[in-house]
Amino acid sequence: MMIAGTSLGGVISAADWPQWRGPFSNGSSDEKGLPAKWTKTENMAWVCPLPGPAAATPIISNGKVFISSTDEQNSDLLGLCIDAKSGKELWRKKLADAYCKVPRNNMASPSPAADGKQVYFLFGSGDLAALDYDGKVLWSRNLQKEYGNISIKYGYSSSPLLYKGRLYVLIQRRHTTYRSPESTTLDSFLLAVNTRTGENIWKQPRKTDALDESFDAYSSPITFDNNSHREIVTIGGDCIIGHDPSDGRELWRFDYSPIKYDNWRQIPTPVPGEEFVYGVRSRGSGIFAVKAGGKGILSQEHIAWTFDGPTPDSGTPLYYEGHLYVLDDMGNSLSCLEAKTGQLKWHNKLGGNAPWRASLTAADGKIYCINETGLVVILEANPKKFKVISSIDFNEKPSQASIAIAGSHLFIRTGGNLYCVGK
Repeated sequence: MMIAGTSLGGVISAADWPQWRGPFSNGSSDEKGLPAKWTKTENMAWVCPLPGPAAATPIISNGKVFISSTDEQNSDLLGLCIDAKSGKELWRKKLADAYCKVPRNNMASPSPAADGKQVYFLFGSGDLAALDYDGKVLWSRNLQKEYGNISIKYGYSSSPLLYKGRLYVLIQRRHTTYRSPESTTLDSFLLAVNTRTGENIWKQPRKTDALDESFDAYSSPITFDNNSHREIVTIGGDCIIGHDPSDGRELWRFDYSPIKYDNWRQIPTPVPGEEFVYGVRSRGSGIFAVKAGGKGILSQEHIAWTFDGPTPDSGTPLYYEGHLYVLDDMGNSLSCLEAKTGQLKWHNKLGGNAPWRASLTAADGKIYCINETGLVVILEANPKKFKVISSIDFNEKPSQASIAIAGSHLFIRTGGNLYCVGK
């Protein structure tokens, strides 16, 4: 495999999918030779049964697939390692207990992250662990024991972010718990963790004037090149914020909800582009593009454009080749926007009878979508027209994880299996 660099803190391959939104934090990859159609036998490299359902996306690094999972037989929360070539399970480790049930979700929603040497698993229980590629636990800690109940209404789901030897973990929650153990003094924060030791480098408070459930966020931190300097961007609590990676300090913020609602919880993650970072307003109420270079409290002058058409409640938009592809997960439709202007290029129905909540991914001129029953639709990444290339229905729910792309193959997690699709 060709070596792309060491930006995540270890050696990663150009063919890897090292964390939730892929190698570029926007849902895309440079991979080529990807399948445009398949069946459960044709173009199917292997199938690996999973011990239980989860929304965590498969992570691929140095020939290994790492995946977080529940266990349907008990309350175990597991980290699994699967050989990317053969589909053989290499190891599984119990890393936490699902101490309670959460509505419409489970405690294995955060995706792992891998840097070429170590893999990091985070669970809704607050358990965070680093393992080497042979499955040895190097360090572990429980953030809930340290910082109080991660009491997000529908279960903690933020995925950790790797960047230059640090692991960034975002916790956004209201002050009062939804379930025991009870508390009324909880805070929200962004945490930078040393990947070698598991110790804090810094803990940055994330204060907002949100109300009640609007404090809750299921979004993940991402990196953004802002006028040639890298920032960590977070969204939730009615605002989007740019942070300095070195110390966590706030560089800028934009309040996207001047009218304060008490139920505007945030699910989609910000999307980095070449000139802007894109944010989705809560509950499918629009998209906005933040210009690079702003400092302090940003006004509407720093917003390049807004789009008030159909937008996602859950899925994070895809940035690919100068365009944004935006799901309306409840309306079962997809829009293509020009990333520089926000101009709508097309809007079409995806079909299917279940919501499209998993975030889109793309490479090799193709867009890959999956809905909650396991219906996969492959689209041509063409801003001029909506064109379905093919589709396949796995009919395995709940299918909530994004499709990962690595080594000229697709890694598709359904309700019961992990599929590797490709030659």
